[in-house]
Amino acid sequence: MSQYGDYQNEIYEAGIVQGRLPRWPMDYPTLEGNGSAALPAWVLSFVVGGAGAGRTQRANVEAFGGWGIVPRMMQQATKRDLSVSLFGLDLPSPLFLAPIGVSGISAQDLHGDLALAGASARTGVPWAVSTLAQDPLEQVAARLGDTPAFFQLYTPSDRDVATSLIQRAERAGFRALIVTLDSWIFGWRPGELNLANTPEFRGYALANYFSDPSFRKRLAKSPEDDPRAAVEEWMKIFGLSVGWDDLAWMRDATSLPIVLKGINHPDDVRRAKDYGVEGIYCSNHGGRQADGGLPALEALPDVVDAAGDTPVLFDSGVRTGADAVKALALGATAVGIGRPYIYALALGGEDAVVHVIRSLLAEADLLMAVDGYPTLADLRAKGAIRRVPGR
Repeated sequence: MSQYGDYQNEIYEAGIVQGRLPRWPMDYPTLEGNGSAALPAWVLSFVVGGAGAGRTQRANVEAFGGWGIVPRMMQQATKRDLSVSLFGLDLPSPLFLAPIGVSGISAQDLHGDLALAGASARTGVPWAVSTLAQDPLEQVAARLGDTPAFFQLYTPSDRDVATSLIQRAERAGFRALIVTLDSWIFGWRPGELNLANTPEFRGYALANYFSDPSFRKRLAKSPEDDPRAAVEEWMKIFGLSVGWDDLAWMRDATSLPIVLKGINHPDDVRRAKDYGVEGIYCSNHGGRQADGGLPALEALPDVVDAAGDTPVLFDSGVRTGADAVKALALGATAVGIGRPYIYALALGGEDAVVHVIRSLLAEADLLMAVDGYPTLADLRAKGAIRRVPGR
């Protein structure tokens, strides 16, 4: 039986037998540095930027150092099972690609969404596809193969457009609707403001809107004939401050499971359950929307406790396979990775993203092997993770 950790054997064999070093970095700092160098300044400012002084963004990453896995010996973890069930889907691993709105323009050919769909198809790791994409969701879905995907909605204030996007996603075969709650308005991002730049205002990542029949009805001319007017029309409707009552019309619009993204307070979790929501997504948008907040990882245990049997997705600050394992040990059902795959996309497109996904899975698998946790259930058992003294 093959294991995710076997990827390191492929790398060693290539180096020893063939004299071939890995084409792309194996560690996150090098990946970040090389990926940053491959991006033009106007894209890089969006990718690396955090809200305000960036404290929450940094705290998200640093929070993982405050928790440690407790090794258990003689557990004979020679075989590991990382599979999970989510929204009626049997998935081979608990990783997914978190939604990132600039993913398309992070590739050298500006079609990163198609490359990410290909990487998802090749690895079996689902992708939460953002509304803000370079390529229409139908084209992205066609590249996903048998790997399931989720559609992440930035809910427009025009309900007809919102309903149209949701129903297009369901028809295209997406398996869940992720409603983002914490990004209905742009947070204060000095890095982008210094360049007076955000890609959407320049007409990038708006393919789902420009191809949408309900959105096009709002326009005097097509986006092809008057792209500036189309961008300005998008600016008018971007962002609905979603309320609990909005779940009713969303339910009417789709049969997909609804997941609420941006939940960090247990009271919000309990209310979401009262409304019958099928999934909770604990995230603070990677620290990109609001500075001065609690690291998402610190909110996770209370969110998981309040969620009970409702699955909890998590992202924000995940940089390594070890980070993913810690989030899983704290109760996350599935863990999303973000910036690592963006830097890989910038460096080498689909092949580099596959490499990063396989590397993260290999690290997580090997960590569970060494520390004596053959299954995710074992990892989530009481006492598997503890606070690091002094952190």
